[in-house]
Amino acid sequence: MNRHSQLQQLRQTEQFDLCIIGAGATGAGIAIDAVLRGLKVVIIDKNDFASQTSSKSTKLIHGGVRYLEQAVKKLDWEQYKMVRKALKEREILLKNAPHLSRPLALLTPCFSFIESIYYTIGLKMYEWIAGSQNISSSERLSKKEALELIPELKKKRLNSAVLYYDGQLDDARYCLALVQTAVEKGVLAFNYIQANKFVKNEDTGRIKTLLAQDLLTGEDIQIHAKAFINATGPFADHIRKMANSKMKPRIKVSRGAHIVLPKKFLQGDAAILVPKTDDGRVIFMIPWQDHLLVGTTDEEDQLSENPKLEDYERTYLIDYVNRYLETPVTEKDVTSGFAGQRPLLEAKLHTALDSETKSLVRDHEVEIDKRSKLVSIMGGKWTTYRLMAKDTVDMVQENVLKQSVVECTTDQQVLFGGEGYLFDDWKILVNKYNVSIEVAQHLMKKYGSNAGKVLELSNKDADLKSLLVAGHPFIKAEVVYAVRHEMACTKEDVLLRRLGLALRDADAAAKAEWYVEEVLNVEGLGDRG
Repeated sequence: MNRHSQLQQLRQTEQFDLCIIGAGATGAGIAIDAVLRGLKVVIIDKNDFASQTSSKSTKLIHGGVRYLEQAVKKLDWEQYKMVRKALKEREILLKNAPHLSRPLALLTPCFSFIESIYYTIGLKMYEWIAGSQNISSSERLSKKEALELIPELKKKRLNSAVLYYDGQLDDARYCLALVQTAVEKGVLAFNYIQANKFVKNEDTGRIKTLLAQDLLTGEDIQIHAKAFINATGPFADHIRKMANSKMKPRIKVSRGAHIVLPKKFLQGDAAILVPKTDDGRVIFMIPWQDHLLVGTTDEEDQLSENPKLEDYERTYLIDYVNRYLETPVTEKDVTSGFAGQRPLLEAKLHTALDSETKSLVRDHEVEIDKRSKLVSIMGGKWTTYRLMAKDTVDMVQENVLKQSVVECTTDQQVLFGGEGYLFDDWKILVNKYNVSIEVAQHLMKKYGSNAGKVLELSNKDADLKSLLVAGHPFIKAEVVYAVRHEMACTKEDVLLRRLGLALRDADAAAKAEWYVEEVLNVEGLGDRG
Protein backbone atom coordinates (compact mmCIF):
# COMPACT_ATOMS: atom_id res chain seq x y z
CA MET A 1 0.00 0.00 0.00
CA ASN A 2 1.54 3.26 -1.13
CA ARG A 3 -0.29 6.37 0.02
CA HIS A 4 1.34 8.75 -2.47
CA SER A 5 0.50 6.73 -5.58
CA GLN A 6 -3.04 6.10 -4.35
CA LEU A 7 -3.55 9.83 -3.81
CA GLN A 8 -2.55 10.41 -7.42
CA GLN A 9 -5.16 7.88 -8.54
CA LEU A 10 -7.76 9.53 -6.30
CA ARG A 11 -7.17 12.93 -7.93
CA GLN A 12 -7.55 11.38 -11.39
CA THR A 13 -10.78 9.44 -10.69
CA GLU A 14 -13.86 11.33 -11.85
CA GLN A 15 -16.41 9.24 -9.96
CA PHE A 16 -16.52 6.17 -7.74
CA ASP A 17 -19.41 3.79 -7.31
CA LEU A 18 -18.90 3.78 -3.54
CA CYS A 19 -17.20 6.09 -1.06
CA ILE A 20 -16.90 4.42 2.35
CA ILE A 21 -16.31 6.59 5.41
CA GLY A 22 -14.73 4.60 8.22
CA ALA A 23 -11.92 2.05 7.81
CA GLY A 24 -12.53 -0.29 10.70
CA ALA A 25 -13.46 -3.94 10.19
CA THR A 26 -16.92 -3.19 8.80
CA GLY A 27 -15.81 -0.47 6.38
CA ALA A 28 -12.88 -2.57 5.16
CA GLY A 29 -15.20 -5.57 4.82
CA ILE A 30 -17.58 -3.51 2.69
CA ALA A 31 -14.66 -2.40 0.51
CA ILE A 32 -13.62 -6.00 -0.24
CA ASP A 33 -17.18 -7.15 -0.83
CA ALA A 34 -17.98 -4.25 -3.16
CA VAL A 35 -14.82 -4.50 -5.27
CA LEU A 36 -15.32 -8.25 -5.67
CA ARG A 37 -18.77 -7.44 -7.08
CA GLY A 38 -17.19 -5.19 -9.69
CA LEU A 39 -17.70 -1.78 -8.06
CA LYS A 40 -15.18 1.09 -8.07
CA VAL A 41 -14.46 1.86 -4.40
CA VAL A 42 -12.62 4.37 -2.20
CA ILE A 43 -12.44 4.10 1.59
CA ILE A 44 -11.22 6.81 3.97
CA ASP A 45 -10.74 7.23 7.70
CA LYS A 46 -10.11 10.32 9.78
CA ASN A 47 -7.55 8.37 11.80
CA ASP A 48 -5.62 5.18 11.12
CA PHE A 49 -7.11 1.92 9.91
CA ALA A 50 -8.73 0.14 12.89
CA SER A 51 -7.73 2.98 15.20
CA GLN A 52 -10.93 2.86 17.24
CA THR A 53 -13.25 -0.06 18.05
CA SER A 54 -11.63 -2.56 15.69
CA SER A 55 -8.25 -2.55 17.50
CA LYS A 56 -9.58 -2.26 21.05
CA SER A 57 -11.61 -5.45 21.35
CA THR A 58 -11.15 -8.46 23.62
CA LYS A 59 -9.58 -10.19 20.57
CA LEU A 60 -12.28 -12.91 20.48
CA ILE A 61 -14.19 -14.47 17.59
CA HIS A 62 -17.36 -15.72 19.20
CA GLY A 63 -21.09 -16.22 18.98
CA GLY A 64 -21.75 -14.78 22.42
CA VAL A 65 -22.35 -17.25 25.25
CA ARG A 66 -23.98 -14.48 27.30
CA TYR A 67 -26.36 -13.59 24.47
CA LEU A 68 -27.42 -17.23 24.27
CA GLU A 69 -28.13 -17.23 28.01
CA GLN A 70 -30.28 -14.11 27.62
CA ALA A 71 -32.04 -15.63 24.61
CA VAL A 72 -33.03 -18.70 26.65
CA LYS A 73 -34.00 -16.83 29.80
CA LYS A 74 -36.05 -14.21 27.96
CA LEU A 75 -37.19 -16.46 25.09
CA ASP A 76 -35.65 -13.84 22.80
CA TRP A 77 -35.60 -15.14 19.22
CA GLU A 78 -33.55 -12.17 17.93
CA GLN A 79 -30.72 -12.86 20.37
CA TYR A 80 -30.77 -16.54 19.41
CA LYS A 81 -30.57 -15.70 15.69
CA MET A 82 -27.63 -13.38 16.32
CA VAL A 83 -25.72 -16.12 18.15
CA ARG A 84 -26.44 -18.58 15.35
CA LYS A 85 -25.21 -16.13 12.68
CA ALA A 86 -22.08 -15.25 14.64
CA LEU A 87 -21.14 -18.90 15.16
CA LYS A 88 -21.33 -19.50 11.40
CA GLU A 89 -19.16 -16.43 10.82
CA ARG A 90 -16.65 -17.64 13.41
CA GLU A 91 -15.60 -20.48 11.11
CA ILE A 92 -15.16 -18.12 8.15
CA LEU A 93 -13.00 -15.68 10.12
CA LEU A 94 -10.74 -18.50 11.27
CA LYS A 95 -10.50 -19.99 7.75
CA ASN A 96 -9.87 -16.76 5.82
CA ALA A 97 -6.92 -15.51 7.88
CA PRO A 98 -5.23 -18.54 9.48
CA HIS A 99 -2.13 -16.51 10.36
CA LEU A 100 -4.10 -13.94 12.37
CA SER A 101 -6.61 -16.19 14.12
CA ARG A 102 -6.78 -19.48 15.98
CA PRO A 103 -9.19 -21.66 17.97
CA LEU A 104 -9.14 -20.90 21.69
CA ALA A 105 -10.04 -23.17 24.60
CA LEU A 106 -11.96 -21.37 27.36
CA LEU A 107 -12.55 -22.77 30.82
CA THR A 108 -15.41 -21.65 33.05
CA PRO A 109 -14.67 -22.38 36.75
CA CYS A 110 -17.68 -23.67 38.70
CA PHE A 111 -18.16 -23.48 42.46
CA SER A 112 -21.01 -25.95 42.89
CA PHE A 113 -22.35 -29.07 41.21
CA ILE A 114 -25.53 -27.25 40.17
CA GLU A 115 -23.50 -24.45 38.60
CA SER A 116 -21.42 -26.90 36.57
CA ILE A 117 -24.53 -28.68 35.25
CA TYR A 118 -26.07 -25.31 34.32
CA TYR A 119 -23.03 -24.22 32.30
CA THR A 120 -22.53 -27.68 30.78
CA ILE A 121 -26.08 -27.63 29.40
CA GLY A 122 -25.70 -24.03 28.16
CA LEU A 123 -22.41 -24.69 26.40
CA LYS A 124 -23.71 -27.91 24.84
CA MET A 125 -26.53 -25.79 23.42
CA TYR A 126 -23.94 -23.29 22.15
CA GLU A 127 -22.10 -26.18 20.49
CA TRP A 128 -25.35 -27.56 19.01
CA ILE A 129 -26.18 -24.17 17.44
CA ALA A 130 -22.72 -24.08 15.84
CA GLY A 131 -23.48 -27.44 14.23
CA SER A 132 -20.96 -28.37 11.55
CA GLN A 133 -19.08 -25.12 12.28
CA ASN A 134 -18.29 -26.28 15.82
CA ILE A 135 -14.57 -26.08 16.70
CA SER A 136 -14.45 -28.87 19.27
CA SER A 137 -16.74 -30.51 21.81
CA SER A 138 -17.34 -28.85 25.16
CA GLU A 139 -16.93 -30.98 28.27
CA ARG A 140 -17.41 -30.90 32.02
CA LEU A 141 -14.11 -31.20 33.91
CA SER A 142 -13.55 -32.40 37.47
CA LYS A 143 -11.64 -30.15 39.84
CA LYS A 144 -8.52 -32.25 39.25
CA GLU A 145 -8.87 -32.03 35.45
CA ALA A 146 -9.45 -28.28 35.60
CA LEU A 147 -6.29 -27.76 37.65
CA GLU A 148 -4.29 -29.96 35.29
CA LEU A 149 -5.36 -27.74 32.41
CA ILE A 150 -4.87 -24.45 34.29
CA PRO A 151 -2.64 -25.04 37.38
CA GLU A 152 -2.75 -21.31 38.18
CA LEU A 153 -6.45 -21.51 39.15
CA LYS A 154 -7.30 -20.81 42.75
CA LYS A 155 -8.11 -24.19 44.31
CA LYS A 156 -10.24 -22.97 47.20
CA ARG A 157 -13.98 -23.37 46.61
CA LEU A 158 -13.42 -24.76 43.10
CA ASN A 159 -15.87 -27.60 42.45
CA SER A 160 -15.36 -28.33 38.73
CA ALA A 161 -15.24 -26.51 35.40
CA VAL A 162 -16.66 -26.52 31.89
CA LEU A 163 -14.41 -26.34 28.84
CA TYR A 164 -15.57 -24.99 25.49
CA TYR A 165 -14.05 -23.42 22.37
CA ASP A 166 -14.24 -20.11 20.51
CA GLY A 167 -11.74 -18.20 18.39
CA GLN A 168 -9.09 -15.52 18.90
CA LEU A 169 -7.74 -12.94 16.46
CA ASP A 170 -5.13 -10.21 16.17
CA ASP A 171 -7.82 -7.57 15.65
CA ALA A 172 -5.74 -4.62 14.41
CA ARG A 173 -3.80 -6.71 11.91
CA TYR A 174 -6.90 -8.61 10.84
CA CYS A 175 -8.50 -5.29 9.91
CA LEU A 176 -5.30 -4.23 8.15
CA ALA A 177 -5.38 -7.50 6.18
CA LEU A 178 -8.91 -6.62 5.08
CA VAL A 179 -7.67 -3.24 3.83
CA GLN A 180 -4.62 -4.79 2.15
CA THR A 181 -6.80 -7.36 0.39
CA ALA A 182 -9.19 -4.64 -0.78
CA VAL A 183 -6.27 -2.60 -2.17
CA GLU A 184 -4.93 -5.68 -3.98
CA LYS A 185 -8.33 -5.99 -5.67
CA GLY A 186 -8.35 -2.34 -6.79
CA VAL A 187 -9.77 -0.31 -3.90
CA LEU A 188 -8.18 3.05 -3.00
CA ALA A 189 -7.72 3.15 0.79
CA PHE A 190 -6.62 6.09 2.93
CA ASN A 191 -6.00 6.77 6.57
CA TYR A 192 -5.92 10.36 7.88
CA ILE A 193 -8.47 11.77 5.45
CA GLN A 194 -11.31 13.51 7.24
CA ALA A 195 -14.85 13.79 5.88
CA ASN A 196 -15.96 17.42 6.35
CA LYS A 197 -19.06 18.12 4.31
CA PHE A 198 -21.48 16.56 1.85
CA VAL A 199 -22.44 18.41 -1.32
CA LYS A 200 -25.94 17.50 -2.51
CA ASN A 201 -27.95 17.77 -5.68
CA GLU A 202 -30.04 20.92 -5.30
CA ASP A 203 -33.19 19.34 -6.73
CA THR A 204 -33.16 15.87 -5.16
CA GLY A 205 -31.08 16.42 -2.01
CA ARG A 206 -29.00 13.37 -2.84
CA ILE A 207 -25.31 13.43 -1.91
CA LYS A 208 -23.06 13.68 -4.94
CA THR A 209 -19.72 14.82 -3.49
CA LEU A 210 -17.77 14.57 -0.25
CA LEU A 211 -15.49 17.46 0.70
CA ALA A 212 -12.61 16.03 2.68
CA GLN A 213 -9.14 16.98 3.89
CA ASP A 214 -5.87 15.09 4.02
CA LEU A 215 -4.87 15.63 7.64
CA LEU A 216 -1.21 14.83 6.90
CA THR A 217 -0.73 17.41 4.16
CA GLY A 218 -3.66 19.79 4.61
CA GLU A 219 -4.77 19.18 1.02
CA ASP A 220 -8.47 19.65 0.29
CA ILE A 221 -9.98 16.67 -1.52
CA GLN A 222 -13.23 16.17 -3.40
CA ILE A 223 -14.62 12.66 -3.77
CA HIS A 224 -17.45 12.14 -6.24
CA ALA A 225 -19.45 8.92 -5.88
CA LYS A 226 -22.78 7.36 -6.75
CA ALA A 227 -23.26 6.13 -3.18
CA PHE A 228 -21.80 7.07 0.22
CA ILE A 229 -21.55 4.62 3.11
CA ASN A 230 -21.23 5.58 6.75
CA ALA A 231 -19.28 2.82 8.53
CA THR A 232 -17.93 4.86 11.44
CA GLY A 233 -19.09 2.64 14.30
CA PRO A 234 -19.59 4.65 17.52
CA PHE A 235 -19.34 7.88 15.47
CA ALA A 236 -22.11 6.97 13.02
CA ASP A 237 -24.55 9.58 14.34
CA HIS A 238 -22.11 12.39 13.48
CA ILE A 239 -22.00 11.40 9.81
CA ARG A 240 -25.77 10.83 9.76
CA LYS A 241 -26.31 14.38 11.05
CA MET A 242 -23.87 15.71 8.48
CA ALA A 243 -26.10 14.20 5.77
CA ASN A 244 -29.41 15.14 7.37
CA SER A 245 -29.58 17.42 10.40
CA LYS A 246 -33.05 16.09 11.28
CA MET A 247 -31.86 12.55 11.92
CA LYS A 248 -32.26 11.34 15.52
CA PRO A 249 -29.37 9.57 17.29
CA ARG A 250 -29.40 5.78 17.14
CA ILE A 251 -26.06 4.80 18.70
CA LYS A 252 -25.43 3.99 22.36
CA VAL A 253 -21.80 3.68 23.34
CA SER A 254 -20.62 0.73 25.38
CA ARG A 255 -17.18 0.78 26.97
CA GLY A 256 -14.72 -2.07 27.28
CA ALA A 257 -11.66 -1.95 29.54
CA HIS A 258 -8.62 -4.24 29.43
CA ILE A 259 -5.36 -4.75 31.27
CA VAL A 260 -2.34 -6.77 30.18
CA LEU A 261 -0.22 -8.85 32.54
CA PRO A 262 2.94 -10.98 32.18
CA LYS A 263 2.40 -14.53 30.93
CA LYS A 264 3.61 -16.02 34.23
CA PHE A 265 0.16 -15.53 35.77
CA LEU A 266 -1.47 -17.86 33.20
CA GLN A 267 1.14 -19.87 31.34
CA GLY A 268 -0.89 -22.33 29.27
CA ASP A 269 -2.92 -21.86 26.10
CA ALA A 270 -6.39 -22.08 27.70
CA ALA A 271 -8.34 -18.95 28.66
CA ILE A 272 -10.72 -18.38 31.57
CA LEU A 273 -14.27 -17.11 31.24
CA VAL A 274 -15.87 -15.56 34.31
CA PRO A 275 -19.52 -15.68 33.19
CA LYS A 276 -20.91 -13.37 35.82
CA THR A 277 -19.41 -10.67 38.00
CA ASP A 278 -21.01 -8.90 40.96
CA ASP A 279 -22.43 -6.27 38.60
CA GLY A 280 -23.58 -8.74 35.93
CA ARG A 281 -20.73 -8.37 33.45
CA VAL A 282 -18.44 -10.98 31.87
CA ILE A 283 -14.65 -11.13 32.25
CA PHE A 284 -12.16 -12.98 30.08
CA MET A 285 -8.59 -13.87 31.06
CA ILE A 286 -6.92 -14.77 27.79
CA PRO A 287 -3.40 -15.89 26.83
CA TRP A 288 -2.50 -13.35 24.18
CA GLN A 289 0.82 -12.84 22.38
CA ASP A 290 2.97 -14.12 25.26
CA HIS A 291 0.98 -12.09 27.77
CA LEU A 292 -2.30 -12.32 29.67
CA LEU A 293 -5.16 -10.10 28.47
CA VAL A 294 -7.91 -9.42 30.99
CA GLY A 295 -11.00 -7.59 29.87
CA THR A 296 -14.65 -6.88 30.32
CA THR A 297 -17.29 -5.11 28.28
CA ASP A 298 -20.63 -3.36 28.46
CA GLU A 299 -20.47 -0.31 30.65
CA GLU A 300 -22.32 2.70 29.33
CA ASP A 301 -20.02 5.55 28.31
CA GLN A 302 -19.88 8.95 26.67
CA LEU A 303 -18.50 9.03 23.13
CA SER A 304 -14.79 9.86 22.99
CA GLU A 305 -12.07 9.68 20.35
CA ASN A 306 -9.49 8.82 23.00
CA PRO A 307 -11.04 6.67 25.74
CA LYS A 308 -8.53 6.01 28.50
CA LEU A 309 -8.27 3.13 30.93
CA GLU A 310 -9.39 4.50 34.29
CA ASP A 311 -7.80 3.66 37.64
CA TYR A 312 -11.04 2.16 38.97
CA GLU A 313 -11.20 -0.17 35.95
CA ARG A 314 -7.66 -1.36 36.54
CA THR A 315 -8.50 -2.04 40.18
CA TYR A 316 -11.74 -3.81 39.24
CA LEU A 317 -9.99 -6.17 36.81
CA ILE A 318 -7.11 -6.92 39.18
CA ASP A 319 -9.65 -7.79 41.87
CA TYR A 320 -11.27 -10.40 39.63
CA VAL A 321 -7.93 -11.86 38.57
CA ASN A 322 -7.11 -12.32 42.24
CA ARG A 323 -10.44 -14.04 42.87
CA TYR A 324 -9.63 -16.71 40.28
CA LEU A 325 -5.84 -17.05 40.11
CA GLU A 326 -3.57 -18.31 42.90
CA THR A 327 -0.63 -15.90 42.49
CA PRO A 328 -1.57 -12.39 43.70
CA VAL A 329 -1.53 -9.62 41.09
CA THR A 330 -0.80 -5.98 41.97
CA GLU A 331 -0.98 -2.78 39.95
CA LYS A 332 2.79 -2.93 39.49
CA ASP A 333 2.33 -6.12 37.46
CA VAL A 334 0.21 -4.42 34.79
CA THR A 335 2.35 -3.94 31.68
CA SER A 336 -0.27 -2.13 29.60
CA GLY A 337 -3.96 -1.40 29.35
CA PHE A 338 -6.52 0.10 27.01
CA ALA A 339 -10.16 1.04 26.70
CA GLY A 340 -12.38 0.94 23.65
CA GLN A 341 -15.93 1.86 22.69
CA ARG A 342 -18.50 -0.27 20.88
CA PRO A 343 -21.54 0.94 18.96
CA LEU A 344 -24.74 -0.60 20.28
CA LEU A 345 -27.86 0.09 18.30
CA GLU A 346 -31.01 1.49 19.84
CA ALA A 347 -34.28 0.32 18.36
CA LYS A 348 -36.31 3.00 16.63
CA LEU A 349 -39.04 2.42 19.18
CA HIS A 350 -37.73 1.52 22.59
CA THR A 351 -38.71 1.44 26.23
CA ALA A 352 -36.90 2.40 29.39
CA LEU A 353 -35.76 -1.23 29.65
CA ASP A 354 -33.46 -0.64 26.67
CA SER A 355 -31.37 1.91 28.55
CA GLU A 356 -28.77 -0.51 29.89
CA THR A 357 -26.00 -1.40 27.45
CA LYS A 358 -25.75 -4.91 28.96
CA SER A 359 -29.23 -5.64 27.61
CA LEU A 360 -28.75 -4.25 24.07
CA VAL A 361 -28.16 -6.77 21.31
CA ARG A 362 -25.04 -6.34 19.20
CA ASP A 363 -26.92 -6.99 16.00
CA HIS A 364 -26.79 -4.56 13.11
CA GLU A 365 -29.01 -2.53 10.82
CA VAL A 366 -28.51 -0.91 7.42
CA GLU A 367 -30.26 2.45 7.18
CA ILE A 368 -30.77 4.48 3.99
CA ASP A 369 -31.73 8.12 4.43
CA LYS A 370 -34.63 8.72 2.06
CA ARG A 371 -33.48 12.13 0.83
CA SER A 372 -29.68 12.19 0.96
CA LYS A 373 -29.36 8.44 0.23
CA LEU A 374 -26.60 8.14 2.81
CA VAL A 375 -26.23 4.48 3.74
CA SER A 376 -25.36 3.88 7.41
CA ILE A 377 -24.36 0.49 8.80
CA MET A 378 -24.85 0.56 12.56
CA GLY A 379 -24.40 -1.78 15.51
CA GLY A 380 -22.93 -5.24 15.10
CA LYS A 381 -19.68 -6.70 16.43
CA TRP A 382 -16.30 -7.89 15.17
CA THR A 383 -17.35 -11.47 14.54
CA THR A 384 -20.20 -10.44 12.23
CA TYR A 385 -18.30 -7.77 10.25
CA ARG A 386 -18.55 -9.80 7.01
CA LEU A 387 -22.32 -10.21 7.31
CA MET A 388 -22.64 -6.50 8.05
CA ALA A 389 -20.66 -5.76 4.89
CA LYS A 390 -22.74 -8.18 2.81
CA ASP A 391 -26.05 -6.70 3.99
CA THR A 392 -24.76 -3.19 3.28
CA VAL A 393 -23.56 -3.89 -0.26
CA ASP A 394 -26.78 -5.81 -1.01
CA MET A 395 -28.83 -2.77 0.06
CA VAL A 396 -26.64 -0.32 -1.85
CA GLN A 397 -26.85 -2.26 -5.09
CA GLU A 398 -30.59 -2.78 -4.90
CA ASN A 399 -31.82 0.49 -3.40
CA VAL A 400 -29.23 3.17 -4.20
CA LEU A 401 -27.39 2.08 -7.34
CA LYS A 402 -30.54 0.36 -8.65
CA GLN A 403 -28.54 -2.61 -9.91
CA SER A 404 -29.06 -6.32 -9.80
CA VAL A 405 -27.57 -7.65 -6.58
CA VAL A 406 -24.37 -9.56 -7.39
CA GLU A 407 -23.63 -12.58 -5.22
CA CYS A 408 -21.34 -12.00 -2.23
CA THR A 409 -18.19 -14.16 -2.34
CA THR A 410 -16.23 -12.90 0.67
CA ASP A 411 -16.79 -16.15 2.56
CA GLN A 412 -14.25 -17.66 0.15
CA GLN A 413 -11.79 -14.74 0.09
CA VAL A 414 -8.54 -15.63 1.83
CA LEU A 415 -7.00 -12.46 3.24
CA PHE A 416 -3.60 -10.87 2.62
CA GLY A 417 -0.91 -13.10 4.12
CA GLY A 418 -3.22 -16.11 4.36
CA GLU A 419 -2.71 -17.55 0.89
CA GLY A 420 -0.28 -20.45 0.98
CA TYR A 421 0.24 -19.91 4.71
CA LEU A 422 1.96 -22.68 6.63
CA PHE A 423 3.08 -21.88 10.16
CA ASP A 424 5.93 -24.38 9.89
CA ASP A 425 7.52 -22.14 7.26
CA TRP A 426 9.14 -20.39 10.21
CA LYS A 427 11.87 -23.04 9.82
CA ILE A 428 12.61 -21.69 6.32
CA LEU A 429 12.96 -18.17 7.75
CA VAL A 430 15.40 -19.40 10.42
CA ASN A 431 17.61 -21.12 7.84
CA LYS A 432 17.41 -18.48 5.11
CA TYR A 433 17.75 -15.33 7.22
CA ASN A 434 19.55 -16.63 10.31
CA VAL A 435 17.00 -15.33 12.83
CA SER A 436 15.93 -16.95 16.08
CA ILE A 437 13.05 -19.41 16.30
CA GLU A 438 11.14 -16.93 18.46
CA VAL A 439 11.48 -14.13 15.88
CA ALA A 440 10.62 -16.40 12.95
CA GLN A 441 7.46 -17.75 14.64
CA HIS A 442 6.42 -14.24 15.64
CA LEU A 443 6.78 -13.01 12.04
CA MET A 444 4.69 -15.90 10.71
CA LYS A 445 1.87 -15.02 13.12
CA LYS A 446 1.97 -11.32 12.19
CA TYR A 447 2.59 -11.40 8.44
CA GLY A 448 1.70 -14.93 7.38
CA SER A 449 3.01 -15.83 3.92
CA ASN A 450 4.49 -12.31 3.66
CA ALA A 451 6.89 -12.79 6.59
CA GLY A 452 9.79 -13.29 4.20
CA LYS A 453 9.16 -9.86 2.66
CA VAL A 454 9.82 -8.28 6.05
CA LEU A 455 13.12 -10.11 6.39
CA GLU A 456 14.13 -9.29 2.79
CA LEU A 457 14.66 -5.72 4.00
CA SER A 458 17.64 -7.01 6.00
CA ASN A 459 19.45 -8.10 2.82
CA LYS A 460 20.74 -4.54 2.42
CA ASP A 461 21.01 -3.77 6.14
CA ALA A 462 21.72 -6.66 8.51
CA ASP A 463 20.95 -4.44 11.52
CA LEU A 464 17.25 -4.63 10.61
CA LYS A 465 17.24 -8.17 12.03
CA SER A 466 18.13 -6.73 15.44
CA LEU A 467 15.50 -6.75 18.18
CA LEU A 468 13.60 -3.49 18.47
CA VAL A 469 13.69 -3.79 22.24
CA ALA A 470 14.98 -6.52 24.56
CA GLY A 471 12.50 -9.07 25.84
CA HIS A 472 10.18 -8.99 22.81
CA PRO A 473 10.44 -10.71 19.38
CA PHE A 474 9.83 -7.56 17.30
CA ILE A 475 12.69 -6.60 14.96
CA LYS A 476 13.65 -3.27 13.40
CA ALA A 477 12.70 -4.46 9.91
CA GLU A 478 9.04 -4.52 11.00
CA VAL A 479 9.10 -0.78 11.62
CA VAL A 480 10.52 -0.07 8.18
CA TYR A 481 8.04 -2.48 6.57
CA ALA A 482 5.10 -0.89 8.41
CA VAL A 483 6.04 2.59 7.17
CA ARG A 484 6.95 1.63 3.59
CA HIS A 485 4.33 -1.03 2.86
CA GLU A 486 1.52 -0.77 5.44
CA MET A 487 0.81 2.97 5.35
CA ALA A 488 1.86 3.55 8.98
CA CYS A 489 2.24 7.31 9.38
CA THR A 490 2.74 7.87 13.12
CA LYS A 491 4.40 6.27 16.14
CA GLU A 492 0.99 5.08 17.31
CA ASP A 493 0.27 3.45 13.94
CA VAL A 494 3.47 1.43 14.26
CA LEU A 495 3.59 0.60 17.96
CA LEU A 496 -0.11 0.19 18.72
CA ARG A 497 -1.56 -1.33 15.55
CA ARG A 498 1.05 -2.65 13.08
CA LEU A 499 3.25 -4.27 15.73
CA GLY A 500 1.03 -4.17 18.81
CA LEU A 501 4.02 -3.76 21.12
CA ALA A 502 2.43 -0.86 23.02
CA LEU A 503 -0.60 -3.01 23.85
CA ARG A 504 1.65 -5.70 25.34
CA ASP A 505 4.19 -3.60 27.16
CA ALA A 506 3.91 0.19 27.39
CA ASP A 507 7.40 0.65 28.85
CA ALA A 508 9.00 -1.41 26.08
CA ALA A 509 7.11 0.61 23.46
CA ALA A 510 8.39 3.84 25.01
CA LYS A 511 11.97 2.54 24.67
CA ALA A 512 11.34 1.78 21.00
CA GLU A 513 9.93 5.20 20.12
CA TRP A 514 13.29 6.69 19.19
CA TYR A 515 13.80 4.16 16.44
CA VAL A 516 10.28 4.56 15.07
CA GLU A 517 10.81 8.34 14.96
CA GLU A 518 14.09 7.82 13.13
CA VAL A 519 12.44 5.63 10.47
CA LEU A 520 9.54 8.06 10.03
CA ASN A 521 12.02 10.88 9.50
CA VAL A 522 14.07 8.90 6.97
CA GLU A 523 10.91 7.97 5.07
CA GLY A 524 9.87 11.63 4.92
CA LEU A 525 6.95 11.47 7.33
CA GLY A 526 8.52 13.03 10.39
CA ASP A 527 6.97 12.37 13.78
CA ARG A 528 3.23 12.89 13.41
CA GLY A 529 2.19 10.99 16.54
